[in-house]
Amino acid sequence: MLAIFPDTDTPELIEGAALPSHAPDTLAGSYVARLASDGTRKLVTNAASHMLLLRTGRVDLPVTVDDGTLGHSYVSSPHSAYVLYARDEIALLGLGRMRFAAEAVLKTLSALLRTMRLNRAVHLDNWLLSTNLHGTWDGAGLAGMRELLAPRFPDHFLIIRSLDPWTCPALLDAVRHDGWTLLPARQVWVTDDLATAWLPRGQTRADAKALRRSGLQTGQARNLSRDDCERIADLYHQLYVGRYSAINPIFTPDFIQAAATIGLLTFLVARDAQGAIMAFSALRSAGGVGTVPLMGYDMTRPQSEGLYRIASYMAAEAAMSAGLRFHGSSGAAEFKRSRGARGMIEYMAVDARHLPTPRRASLALLASGLNAFMKPMLERNGW
Repeated sequence: MLAIFPDTDTPELIEGAALPSHAPDTLAGSYVARLASDGTRKLVTNAASHMLLLRTGRVDLPVTVDDGTLGHSYVSSPHSAYVLYARDEIALLGLGRMRFAAEAVLKTLSALLRTMRLNRAVHLDNWLLSTNLHGTWDGAGLAGMRELLAPRFPDHFLIIRSLDPWTCPALLDAVRHDGWTLLPARQVWVTDDLATAWLPRGQTRADAKALRRSGLQTGQARNLSRDDCERIADLYHQLYVGRYSAINPIFTPDFIQAAATIGLLTFLVARDAQGAIMAFSALRSAGGVGTVPLMGYDMTRPQSEGLYRIASYMAAEAAMSAGLRFHGSSGAAEFKRSRGARGMIEYMAVDARHLPTPRRASLALLASGLNAFMKPMLERNGW
């Protein structure tokens, strides 16, 4: 079904609950409508965002509104991104004596973010995934969107996550030109050409060998059963929530089913002889870039079976077959470097020009500190 857009570049903000009768005929519209009708927590249990659709000309963007609650996933909570997730990372890294200094820094940072109420936030183009691919949106209409949202949410920061000069250079330039404040967020791992940088690598050949040796049957899961959705949600939870951090988004089987049905994610699975999913990757693509916001494998199996390597291989192979550049998200730096990826600093853009002076000053202080200390640390350590 073709979307019918109004012949105007004037931005329009549509309540998610109004979309089923309005025009849920774009991917963003369908996604916002589903989140609004089911309730965010039914799909992403540690997010409680109010869902809106922002439409300008031929651009549809999901918008999340959060009112300051602490402890939710970093996909909608800046405090969680900079403090709670970092605290979990410190525990995993085992920094020794440096851990006490790092925790002291996080305590100070947490106090600043709480004081400035950064969690009172409206996120533009937020899909509640670890990486928001902005696709072909080049920042067109950004100033009008800001001018619409600021008076509507006079006590909220305006935020755009997942900005970098590799996936969305035009949008990053537009954000700078429009006067937003850029905060370094994390280091991500990207591959320009999988056929030349990933495929010939020795590690990649070893991954392919592990897949052949496993005897697992791989392919795209076009019709996920309820059991499949529950299995995928559990495998993801084992890895990202159980091993790494409860601040990662917690996706339910209903989310898996919805993401597959509306075409947000393509699920690649590796099944054993009995048909059980042993590993999976969920590929998201937009604007010629692919990324994998969900991945998982059966962590009760021996590491020697290489199920993580198999899940990663399936994703990269599918992206290469589709002619996509590959965004490998953050983490597992050595694993990704050895397979041809290179590091890239990702930013969060924040606008506070409509907020009181103390909160604007706090944002400027935060930006100064993160750019002076966090960005060099990310680049130096490969985190």
